Amino acid sequence: MKDQILHTLQDLRAYALQKGVEASFFYHEEDSYLMRFANSAISLNTNERLIRLEITAHKDRQRASYELITALDKLDEMQRGVDIAAEMVQHAQPLSYQPTIPVYTESFSDESAYDPALATLSNEERLAFFNRVAAGLETDAIQLSGIFSCGANILAQINTRSEHTQYFKTSDAQITIVLSHTALKWEVSAEQSAQQKADLNPDVLRRDLVFLVEHYQHDTPQQLPLGTYDIVFGPSAIADLLDFMGFIGYNGGLMKRGFSFLNEDQVGQRVLSSKFTLTDDPTRRETFPFQRDMMGIARQPFPVFANGVFEGFVWSQDEADEFGAQPTGHTVMHNSIVMQGGDVAASTLQELVAMPRENDVLYIPYLHYMNVVNPSKGLITGSSRFGALLLKKDGSVVVPYNVRLTQSLLDIFGDKVAWLSQAQVVVNASSSYGARNPRAIIVPALLQVNGLEISHSNPSY
Repeated sequence: MKDQILHTLQDLRAYALQKGVEASFFYHEEDSYLMRFANSAISLNTNERLIRLEITAHKDRQRASYELITALDKLDEMQRGVDIAAEMVQHAQPLSYQPTIPVYTESFSDESAYDPALATLSNEERLAFFNRVAAGLETDAIQLSGIFSCGANILAQINTRSEHTQYFKTSDAQITIVLSHTALKWEVSAEQSAQQKADLNPDVLRRDLVFLVEHYQHDTPQQLPLGTYDIVFGPSAIADLLDFMGFIGYNGGLMKRGFSFLNEDQVGQRVLSSKFTLTDDPTRRETFPFQRDMMGIARQPFPVFANGVFEGFVWSQDEADEFGAQPTGHTVMHNSIVMQGGDVAASTLQELVAMPRENDVLYIPYLHYMNVVNPSKGLITGSSRFGALLLKKDGSVVVPYNVRLTQSLLDIFGDKVAWLSQAQVVVNASSSYGARNPRAIIVPALLQVNGLEISHSNPSY
């Protein structure tokens, strides 16, 4: 299969050269499997294999792209795509800058993040995973829902500047399990990411769900008063916050467009907590990494923050071309973000609950309905959902209704940080829409931030 893919791309390159077309080819193939649960039953069990080909034609500062869904035995169809892109570029508006077309000096192939055992999990194995997690937790009132998505992803590239190719193959799985009460309307959730079959661990998900269901089923929920709280974020919430930081923080192109809370004068300055270290680390196979970017640049661990000191912006090739910056190897479909852990041993919800505390602590495992309020101030908003708990200083546990936070990332990851777990957790951040693009973020299992304000408190779930 690999040889056939690369041979097809070489044939397309030869066709473009014959036609006098400067062209780049981006091949994407996914083999995706999805099992969806609703109302304690399988509501959908499907798979699809799709091949997408994006053809970009270049003419000095003009470029135009044409994408088609195709098959490897449809070379004529792909060649027609070259002709269409060549016609389109004649009418494209010139860019204000000269875009770079890479010249690959050697062919590169990376299949280190591919595990066939994970990519081809059977229906029986996916169902057994769900059954193990949910055993004994479902009732007439408490129903199971969720997804088990897994598959393989292939990317390949070539262009008319060089005969060399790039080839990437990964496997991934994303699991979300939700238990919800049909009458009381509460929901608790657990998630897991896997790059290889050995990463799958249903007992970890079951442990958290058993604990949460026990409290949500028997405790009386309360509306929290507005005010400031010491908040412990779970791994999924931390990953969502870091996603927004990548969007309105250290992206060089967005900074130049005025859509960032960081600026060039802050490089080398401490702007966040000394406990905060963030790296783009393509050596971590759990993040489905790109060890080379789409321009052929070899990727190494790239420090973004080191003990709160801002080390620098990331630049894709196109944004570097536009703004006269140096590309940093970030022309990729996703980064491999890793947040370093701290010095606190607690790494599970049960261990967090057992910790002594001087103040009440609000535990928020997930954030939903998130958005940017003011990018230049790092101000974002999000609502708790799926398993929040108020851990009272007297040792008792209260189930709160959902609350909303509207805070600056400069505060959340700034000097209000109290502690981080030593242990790290892999959070799957893949989108279920569009072409398969598995991505994950590695974060501390728990992060406590003191003195954050709740901007809204719901009177119900």
